[in-house]
Amino acid sequence: MLTCKEQVARSSDYLDGQLSFRERLMMRHHLMFCPNCRRFIRQMRLMQATLRVMPQKPVEDVEALAERLAAQRRKDRS
Repeated sequence: MLTCKEQVARSSDYLDGQLSFRERLMMRHHLMFCPNCRRFIRQMRLMQATLRVMPQKPVEDVEALAERLAAQRRKDRS
């Protein structure tokens, strides 16, 4: 059976479908008995889904955006 450390190290490959049949079985076996690793895999899936829906276009003027957000925060505190 895999250790939690080994499971975490292989989790990206597992979620991307890049493990062999034997490795997938070992991962699933570990996940059946380890609630912490199941939670970790759920969090990784959520993170992947979140990253897929994020816009790909980079922010053009980071400094102006930071200043606007800081000004809004100061305004909200007043």
